[in-house]
Amino acid sequence: MTNKTLIKSTGVIGASTVASRILGFLRDILIASRFGTGIYADAFWMAFRLPNTLRDMVGEGATDAAIVPILTEYRHTRTPEEYWEVAQVMLNLMLTVLVALSAIGVIFAPLLVRMIAPGFLESPEKFAITVLLTRMVFPYVLLIGIVAYSKGVLNSFHYFLSPALAPVVLNATMIMALLFLCPIIGVKGIIVGVLAGGVLQVLLQIGPLKKKGFTFGKGFRLAHPIAKRIGKLLLPRAIGAGVYQLSVLVDTILASMAWIVGSGGVSALQYSSRLVQLPLAVFGISLVTAALPKMSKEVASKDMAAFKDTIAFSMRSVFTVMIPAAAGLIVLARPIIKTLFQRGAFDTYSADITSSALFFYAFGLAAYAGIKVLVSAYYSMGDTKTPVKTAAVALIANVILNVTLMWPLKIGGLALATSIAAVLNLVILYILLIKRIGDIDTKSLIISLVKIISATSVMALFTVHVTGQIMSIAGTGTLKIIMGLLIIILLSALIYLICAYALNVRGVRRAWRMLTKNEKK
Repeated sequence: MTNKTLIKSTGVIGASTVASRILGFLRDILIASRFGTGIYADAFWMAFRLPNTLRDMVGEGATDAAIVPILTEYRHTRTPEEYWEVAQVMLNLMLTVLVALSAIGVIFAPLLVRMIAPGFLESPEKFAITVLLTRMVFPYVLLIGIVAYSKGVLNSFHYFLSPALAPVVLNATMIMALLFLCPIIGVKGIIVGVLAGGVLQVLLQIGPLKKKGFTFGKGFRLAHPIAKRIGKLLLPRAIGAGVYQLSVLVDTILASMAWIVGSGGVSALQYSSRLVQLPLAVFGISLVTAALPKMSKEVASKDMAAFKDTIAFSMRSVFTVMIPAAAGLIVLARPIIKTLFQRGAFDTYSADITSSALFFYAFGLAAYAGIKVLVSAYYSMGDTKTPVKTAAVALIANVILNVTLMWPLKIGGLALATSIAAVLNLVILYILLIKRIGDIDTKSLIISLVKIISATSVMALFTVHVTGQIMSIAGTGTLKIIMGLLIIILLSALIYLICAYALNVRGVRRAWRMLTKNEKK
């Protein structure tokens, strides 16, 4: 799998992710319009946070930490029979854990909500609806875990399409629920859409799995020599994900304290983080998803030169995209939030607190993407402990910064604390990786960063200068405002690309050569 193939795989995942994110924005717009940042919106996002936490720890976390590296190794070094035997054991283990977690979540929902949303206790109605929604949504943990397992198996074959389409299906189903169920049964309709979307996501994976050779084995076997290795890899990853999710939960707990940060904080963080995740998912996560099997194969074959090259290439690539994207979100935070969300129950106050969170979240965008690249490199080497340690340091920093910044900056302070902690995590991960495997072309990476930041600075100045003029010309109609914002974004992107090309930013030059078919094989 060459870097060129990696780019193509990233494109497949990225295209699906774009579709998913567009639908996700439509979904969020519908939720914002119907529920704003009120008690039902806060209740839904808080309830949805719990299964997402567990999904990251033992669902998608298992995919990255254990399933993809182990299955990739088995696929290239063992017989097909041994491969599928291990795959079956992995499924059995995941089902056992996820069924247990789903049951625990349903039974202990009141205690869980008390722990993660203490601010909701001030409103009995808000607390009660959050508990109900939590109990309804927890079976989704099992469904998304099966999807994550399927993703791991298919990715080990370098097949990415159906797993990448799974979020598209979920968002489409939730949109249908918002349009047709919520007017009848209220916020509970969203949960019905989540569960239905989970079932459809599972069904979407069955065909590709069968084509690759998957069959349900006889019996329900949990004992296997590989099980211990899975545990060794997954437990630190689960703890690491737990540390990250604990950081998110700390933000959520503090956001629920309306007497400090203002009402609607939970929803504001959710809406703004979704916007930050758009460029991260479209390119950053897409690249990492495609790169993980490649890095795992390079480590398994002991080709450390190729391994370092993949890391360096991935880091340069994410910075080339994420730094200008972050600048765009910082400069255009207010008009983006106003254009996308300010209608219905989402009023001026909701727009103010959400745009503040988006502004400060955006400062950490490049760091978020870089962390995913470096963590995947550690996973490829079978090291799931180092990311846990660095995440723990970042968590401590995040908590301290949260408590410090939430008073003067309100909800924006929580977002800024997250961004600063992410930068710290990235720096520590990079330094430790260099100490372990040697230099990863650091000089070239720094030069690229300087060029990217320079091109981004020119773009940001241009954006600040033309935004007021273009939006004034666009007028006040919703469609006109959207068109004006799109024109600003497109012109800004063009300015960045021109500057980056002139400064010889490697990723932009490479992309241009590929588009013009001048790149030599």
